[in-house]
Amino acid sequence: MTVASILNQKGRDVTTERAETSMREICAILGAKRIGAIVITDAKGGIKGIISERDVVRAISEDGTDALDKPVSAYMTARVVTCDPMETVNTVMARMTGGRFRHVPVVKDGKLDGLISIGDVVKHRIAQIEQEAEDMRNYIAMT
Repeated sequence: MTVASILNQKGRDVTTERAETSMREICAILGAKRIGAIVITDAKGGIKGIISERDVVRAISEDGTDALDKPVSAYMTARVVTCDPMETVNTVMARMTGGRFRHVPVVKDGKLDGLISIGDVVKHRIAQIEQEAEDMRNYIAMT
């Protein structure tokens, strides 16, 4: 199973913002949309960073509520790990687990194509395992 199969089921919509957006606005968007991360892009749509709920908590723990009035660029993760839609779910899951991050932007032909979370990956991996188990039960029942 590939990352593209996850995107085909969940969709390719990604919430993006600019680096100058305030952390207060970022928090409002995360809460309103009930999402865990926002990809930070430049005017041409290039990925400049990513900000997650964890980053917001870290920012407030370091700078208190003053962090909310600073631009997201002050706290975002600038070195964004991305993946290709044709990568396997297992490969991306291993990368996410090893790097201890929960969101990975999907890039196709140099452009943002989607965003997957560890929840998406686990959900699809479980579905794959359940399908394999069902196939095995059917095979055994036929013999």
